[in-house]
Amino acid sequence: MSRNVPSRSRRPVLGPSSEGFLKAATIPAERATASAGYPFSIPAVRALVAPHALAFHPRVTFFVGENGTGKSTLIEAIAVAAGFNAEGGSKNFNFATKRTESKLHEVIRLVRGFRRERGGFFLRAESLYNVATQIEELAKEGGPDLLAAYGGSSLHEQSHGESFMALVLHRFHSQGLYVLDEPEAALSPRRQLALLALIHTHVTERGSQFVIATHSPILLAYPAASIFQLSDEGIAPIAYEETEHFQVTLDFLANRETYLRHLLSGTD
Repeated sequence: MSRNVPSRSRRPVLGPSSEGFLKAATIPAERATASAGYPFSIPAVRALVAPHALAFHPRVTFFVGENGTGKSTLIEAIAVAAGFNAEGGSKNFNFATKRTESKLHEVIRLVRGFRRERGGFFLRAESLYNVATQIEELAKEGGPDLLAAYGGSSLHEQSHGESFMALVLHRFHSQGLYVLDEPEAALSPRRQLALLALIHTHVTERGSQFVIATHSPILLAYPAASIFQLSDEGIAPIAYEETEHFQVTLDFLANRETYLRHLLSGTD
């Protein structure tokens, strides 16, 4: 076993072994001790302190959980530790509208496989506007060819969902590492299905790897992915059908009238 791969006998690992660009993430105990307070106040972050580690699926890894459980904090730290800009973009992007990232990326350790990604992108719905602005600024300096790499049209001249999908269609290439933070916030259900199909093409035909934080039961349905639930108890693998996202959505659609009667009773 390679020295940089966590040993099963010494390091409990959450999830399957991985052959992707990213194999695992852990936080050395000495770094956690020296970094008291936030984000180590988040149970899911504390759950990654050595000897524990989180193993990434070689194709698709999902993070789920309620707001405040650390999904965005963790996925941002993974993205920045992997070399991406905190607000999004490729590894060539280096801008900051406002520094809000935690210091988790400074202490988290990514265990890499033998392969190296040829490219990649960190895409978060909440800062897509800032990424689009940066692309336009770079296009002014680099000429129209750079904008063509993103579909040829200004992302600001498209809807949120259109600009998001334009990035995925034109900027995601083979053998890439793609980190997505709540992509469904920009996408209709139909476009979520389109993204699901694109993810499948990338991982099965183009050798890419995805790490995604999401609330979407549509995206979570991707077969054979690893799903990790972040909660007040830490972080643990969970089956798709056991996620609250699946259960609540299914139950609501099957019992819509009952839900609405209960939720809206006593309201005008």
